[in-house]
Amino acid sequence: MKAPLVFDGHNDLLLRIHSGNVPFGRDGFQGGGGHQVDLEKAREGGFAGGFFAIFVPSEDASMDLEEMNKPTYDLPLPGPVDWPAASRVALSQAAILIRLEREGALRICRNTSQIQDAMAAGSLAAVMHMEGAEAIDPDFHMLEFLYAAGLRSLGPVWSRPTIYGHGVPFRFPSTGDTGAGLTTDGVRLIKKCNDLKILIDLSHLNEAGFWDVAKHSDAPLVATHSNAYALCAHSRNLTDRQLHAIRDSDGMVGLNFAVAFLREDGRMDAATSLDRMIAHLDYLIQEIGEDRVGLGSDFDGAIVPAEVRNVSGLPKLRTAMEKHGYDAALIEKICHKNWLRVLDKTWGQGC
Repeated sequence: MKAPLVFDGHNDLLLRIHSGNVPFGRDGFQGGGGHQVDLEKAREGGFAGGFFAIFVPSEDASMDLEEMNKPTYDLPLPGPVDWPAASRVALSQAAILIRLEREGALRICRNTSQIQDAMAAGSLAAVMHMEGAEAIDPDFHMLEFLYAAGLRSLGPVWSRPTIYGHGVPFRFPSTGDTGAGLTTDGVRLIKKCNDLKILIDLSHLNEAGFWDVAKHSDAPLVATHSNAYALCAHSRNLTDRQLHAIRDSDGMVGLNFAVAFLREDGRMDAATSLDRMIAHLDYLIQEIGEDRVGLGSDFDGAIVPAEVRNVSGLPKLRTAMEKHGYDAALIEKICHKNWLRVLDKTWGQGC
C-alpha cells in the first residue's frame, strides 16, 4: 500500500453490501467491484481501514440530493425507526462485518495494538461502529451483545431522532442549534458507553446533545466525520465553541469529504476543489491543534470531490497536503497517527 497509510473515521460499506448495491465476494468488495471502498481500491490508495458503520436506513424516505444543489435547503427528516426493525438490520450488518473477517478480507479491531498489527500485515483494520442507536434497547442488552462482537464506537443519533437524542437536519444555512438535547435514556447511554470504553461519536448530534455529552462523558470528545462551521455554514458542521471543547478534552475531528459540508455554498457538487479540503484541515488544525485532526471520509455514503472519487484517490489528497506545505510528520498524523492516539486514550489496551 502507498504510504502514509490512511485510517479513516467513517465509511458506509456495510450498508452498501446489506442493501445489495455492492456484491459481497470477489466481484464486489473483496475484489475491485465496490463503489468507493473495496480491497483493490484500498491497496491502490493506501486505505488501511477505519470505522465501518452499522446504519439503519429509513424505508419511507430518501435523501433528495437535487435539493442540496439549491442555494438554500431544508430536507425533511424521516421519523424514528422502531427497535425490532432496527435490530434486524443492525444484526445483519454486524454479521456482514464478521463474515468479512472470517473470509480474511479484514480484521475487526478492539484496541489500537490490533489496528497496528493489521496495518503492518496489510489487512484492513475495521472498527465496528454504529451510526444512530435505534437498534440499542434501553436495557442495553443489544449494546452488550454488540460489544462482545466488537462494537467500539457509537453515535447516539443519525439525523432522525432516537429514544436517546436528536440529530441535526440536512439544512443550509443553519447552525446545529435545532432542538432539545439528550433524553434521560441518552444520558444513561453515554455513561454506559463510558463504562464499556466505547467511543461516543458526536457527528450528527445537534448542538444541545453535543453539550450534554460534553457534560456527562468522561472520555475525549470525538466527531468522526464533521467539518468547520466557520467555512461552511451547514447544520452538520462544528462551531468554534464546539471545536474548542473537543480541543480541551484532547479529542478528535475527522474531516468529512462530503462536498456539501466542505463548500462555502453548501451545495452537493462533486466539482469541488481539494483546496476546500485543505482549507478545512488548516482551520481545524488552527482551532484544535495538529494532534487532533484526521480524516473521516464518509466513503460509500456521500458525494466526495471528483478528484478523489474513492479510496484509490487518497494519494491525491496526500499530494495536495504536501504541496500546501504540510511536512511528512503532520501528514502521517492526519492520515492515521491521530486516530490511534485518541482511540488509545479512549479505549486503553484492555478494551
